[in-house]
Amino acid sequence: MNVNLYIPTLNAGSRFATLLDALARQTYPIATRVLVDSGSDDRTVELAREKGFQVIGLGPEGFDHGGTRQWAIANFPDADIYVFLTQDAIPAHPDMLANIVAAFADPQIGMAYGRQLPHAGATLMEAHARLFNYPAESQVRALADAPKYGIKTISCSNSFAAYRRTAFEAVGGFPLGTIMGEDVIIAGRLLLQGWKMAYVGDACVYHSHDYRIGEEFERYFDIGVFHSDNRWIFESFGRAGGEGFRYAKSEIRYIGRRNPFLLPKVCCSFAAKWLGYKLGLGYRRLPKAWRRAFSMYKGYWH
Repeated sequence: MNVNLYIPTLNAGSRFATLLDALARQTYPIATRVLVDSGSDDRTVELAREKGFQVIGLGPEGFDHGGTRQWAIANFPDADIYVFLTQDAIPAHPDMLANIVAAFADPQIGMAYGRQLPHAGATLMEAHARLFNYPAESQVRALADAPKYGIKTISCSNSFAAYRRTAFEAVGGFPLGTIMGEDVIIAGRLLLQGWKMAYVGDACVYHSHDYRIGEEFERYFDIGVFHSDNRWIFESFGRAGGEGFRYAKSEIRYIGRRNPFLLPKVCCSFAAKWLGYKLGLGYRRLPKAWRRAFSMYKGYWH
């Protein structure tokens, strides 16, 4: 199967050269490498071109999580599999692409996403998040699994994800104008149409963030906005149920065994996430200036 690779960028920073070098060592051939850039003024574009990337700039509307990726595909659509990375997701081994593409040997798989490992030097909290949300065991999920997993049935991430072209086109591609979660929306649509999705535990990238408490609040505010704007996800797949409590207990145990002095920060993080999410769910009742102030993706509110 022919594979195209797409990476949205904006001043990708010091890790980008490492990402490009890791891609050059992949055992699976990449037909076309595409960089869709938001106006970087560092060496992002130069480095990508040196590694054989096709570079396109944003359209007149500026960056949009779904729209930008859709535009990249529209410019370079000729492939069987579309693979997406973010600029800070570094391939962890040379078989990363080969392993995720192998999931599509099952003709019912419409999309797949890989495992995320914490970067070297990641905080304990971020290391736990990756270990909890991205286990070593692979898994295939379908609509029939919704009663068991709830909204986590369609958990995925475009930091490292792949889409079968025919399935991608069958559900209309990425949505436009969503604050986040374009990957979750397309996963939900795929499962509702009878496709399956794969989590591939042996296709790994290094990807993690050291969010401050305020950034956690903003991120979960945006998640709340996303869920408020896409109620069909709850209606079709249910809610997370006790997953939040399970995560909290796991994180408290993980941090408590390694550095109990961080537990106050963990509790503050829980509070910020909960408050941000609740405010996001009810964002329509907030003044417009507050919505932008509370959001991580501030450009959305223009």
